[in-house]
Amino acid sequence: MYKISVIPGDGIGKEVMEATLHVMEALNLEFDYVYADAGDEYEEISGIALPPETIDIVRNSQACLFGAAGESAADVIVKMRQELDLYVNLRPVKSYPGTKSVFDDLDFVIVRENTEGMYIGLEEYTEEGAVAKRVITRRASERISRFAFDYAKKTGRKKVTAVHKANVLKKTDGVFKDSFYKVGEEYPDLEKEDFYVDATAMYFLTKPQIFDVLVTTNLFGDILSDEGAGLVGGLGLIPSANIGDKQGLFEPVHGSAPRHAGKGTANPAAMMLSAVLMLDYLEEHDEARKMEKALIDVLAEGKVVTGDLGGTASTMEMAAEVRKKLESLS
Repeated sequence: MYKISVIPGDGIGKEVMEATLHVMEALNLEFDYVYADAGDEYEEISGIALPPETIDIVRNSQACLFGAAGESAADVIVKMRQELDLYVNLRPVKSYPGTKSVFDDLDFVIVRENTEGMYIGLEEYTEEGAVAKRVITRRASERISRFAFDYAKKTGRKKVTAVHKANVLKKTDGVFKDSFYKVGEEYPDLEKEDFYVDATAMYFLTKPQIFDVLVTTNLFGDILSDEGAGLVGGLGLIPSANIGDKQGLFEPVHGSAPRHAGKGTANPAAMMLSAVLMLDYLEEHDEARKMEKALIDVLAEGKVVTGDLGGTASTMEMAAEVRKKLESLS
């Protein structure tokens, strides 16, 4: 039995979480769910967006499923990344049938460093405006590069691409680029290359098929991940994982979408795919592939899907259809 912490959070996070847990009941696995609070709604009640007990619950579980946070997202997700040292943000970019994907043959992964760069929050006002400090260390650059190479090797991929701007940010991105190639020497069977971030953004639009695994710094990874989402139908179809040496937190990236909350129309696909990432993290690969295939079959048929996918189904109606497909595979 797996002990899983569950944080539904705000807005549609509650709805897509309910839908995903409904599907997971059909897996040939047992889960002990421990619920925890975080987000805007909890902050209104308690005055704090992320209580210490929630961090403890996540720390003491084998993995965490997170629904969505609203305006407090930086105080919740960013803080948990730092507190639990979840230094990897993993964002698959994959084309699925029955979606508004720009390309129908994409399958690459963005590995983003999660703990430093521009997002460490070292900002201050000056007489003329403000200044932010960007921190890039060899330790963080080497361990995120090693994760990317290990992930490529483990999943049968052939190439790892570093993304940076070392021609301008010569010292900080110079450290990142040098660390990437230093670690890469340990993986002679994998192809290695690097691109500037602006060129990478262009290649996403012109020839994204060239990518396999990309590894980059925090801000660049954040921007490229959402661009990648746009290539394959939008944020409603993109899962993510935040992974450290001891914990993993899995969440969709669409946010709380307060305008759609409470209507029962939210697309649960990204949350379900985040659960698939969690299953792979737990090394339950067979069950992960079954759950993913069940969702793909529903998307491909296009009959029982939510409005953004061209259907008329509610969140739970789509979940019921995915569960039915999953049960037929078990």
